[in-house]
Amino acid sequence: MYFELRHLRTIRAIHECGGLARAADLLNMTQSALSHQVKGLEDQAGVELFVRRSKPLKLSAAGQRMLRLAERVLPEVEALEEEFRALLSGKTGRLHITLECHACFDWLFPVLEKFRHAWPDVDVDIRAGLAFDALPALDREEVDLVISSNPVDLPGIIFNPLFDYHPTLVAAASNPIAALPMIAAEDLRDQILITYPVNRDRLDVFTELLTPARVEPRGLRQAELTAVILMLVGSNRGVAVLPDWVLRSVKDHPDYALRPLAPGDVTKRMYAATRSEDATQPYMAHFLRLIRTEAVKLQRG
Repeated sequence: MYFELRHLRTIRAIHECGGLARAADLLNMTQSALSHQVKGLEDQAGVELFVRRSKPLKLSAAGQRMLRLAERVLPEVEALEEEFRALLSGKTGRLHITLECHACFDWLFPVLEKFRHAWPDVDVDIRAGLAFDALPALDREEVDLVISSNPVDLPGIIFNPLFDYHPTLVAAASNPIAALPMIAAEDLRDQILITYPVNRDRLDVFTELLTPARVEPRGLRQAELTAVILMLVGSNRGVAVLPDWVLRSVKDHPDYALRPLAPGDVTKRMYAATRSEDATQPYMAHFLRLIRTEAVKLQRG
């Protein structure tokens, strides 16, 4: 026996309407065509699905069993159809994010809070465990957006520019390095450098200063949280190089000194990497706009 979805819809409509005429209107077909469909279905099933002599028209025992199937299957099919319509209209989707930039958590959470109110049907998640494998994970569709300041040429991947920032050294005001107008690589040779726990090729202090000059600091210390890094720096346990927006909270604090990296105009750009086909999704475009807006607010203080 072969059932189609239209057969299940027919059984449900006749049961709900109590007769062929109203059911035909509901299904947008003629009563004659509906009657012919029911007769063909009964011939195929080999049993009567309706008690013909009853008014309103009632389902037989076999028809009741088919109705139970319709009530179980059709809601799931209709829900799936609605999901597909929402996907096509850009109202729903998935936004799984990973970051190569530890400091970006400071502005990401306010962005996500605004985003979830605007797009409640988009599945949002932060996949922190994929930070060391971010771009390959994006290519494998394990994540949908990567925050990075290190663009590379990858087929099918777009690096959407977000905002520029300045890597800036922060030291305790009592540290002798605070007396310098700007910081060169050699100035860090006798310092303890405090960084986030990421690879050197993801840290501005190495890519922009130390590695090109082939200089090593006296020691390295890692901390997960920006607040902990600043606490250690304020206690003169070391120095750090952080994006300028991160240092807004200590810019005028007497315990801290902020200095630019030599030659004084080091500028980096933050990007949001997405797959090409996702960049035009309405929710993705809105998320990128929110990031840029929040970044401007942070930089302006």
